[in-house]
Amino acid sequence: MLVLRSLAFNCAFYLATTLIAVFGLPTLVSRRAVIRLAQFWGRTTLWLLRVVAGIEVEFRGLENRPAGACLVAAKHQSALETLALVTVFPDFAYILKRELLWIPLIGWYLSRSGMVAIDRSRGAKAMATMNEAAAQAIRDRRQLIIFPEGTRRAPGAVPAYKLGITHLYAALNVPCVPVALNTGLYWPRRSLVRRPGTATIALLPSIAPGLDRAAFLALLQERVEGASDVLLGASPVVPPRGEPTAEPHRTV
Repeated sequence: MLVLRSLAFNCAFYLATTLIAVFGLPTLVSRRAVIRLAQFWGRTTLWLLRVVAGIEVEFRGLENRPAGACLVAAKHQSALETLALVTVFPDFAYILKRELLWIPLIGWYLSRSGMVAIDRSRGAKAMATMNEAAAQAIRDRRQLIIFPEGTRRAPGAVPAYKLGITHLYAALNVPCVPVALNTGLYWPRRSLVRRPGTATIALLPSIAPGLDRAAFLALLQERVEGASDVLLGASPVVPPRGEPTAEPHRTV
């Protein structure tokens, strides 16, 4: 039954994604229209997860969203949070690798919606370009979402935070909202299986601007990893076999 439900969800998800991408082409006339389309796509995906795959997505801490511009630093275990977070921030912008802009149709939407794309091959110049584009997003009072570890990591894996988040925090001078989650238990990376249950995404109290970079990174990692460990421990689902795990996080 698990395999059949997973197969049904995957087929429905890719069909819905294709239809939304094709019939949504008129929204390319406006950045805000593309953002609204992305939010519709996210809500559609959450509905399919609930109805077809048996996965309920629970948001906690929505009251921790600052009004206006902010930096959002999220744990990254799955594609699920990438889709889900667009539904709770009114004018989001993701920091993503430039190669995603080359995907047919999807790349058009990413470019038109004002995402912050990074060309990692440019080294230090990429950081300067990212800071400039991120600053523009903040001036537009948008919510800038970044995955500080840069890639999806298995639930419970040893954290591997990159320094890019500290550069943004220091440069942008806005609150940073940490996000903890346990989504990798239900929509595992590198797997087509979708496990039923309640996936939780928790927005934690924001970190005010003004800390030095080392103190900020230590506090961010402590909050995100500690809260994610609690969510993992409270879930009846265990990490898939073969996924690397770590001891519960206590100190940075």
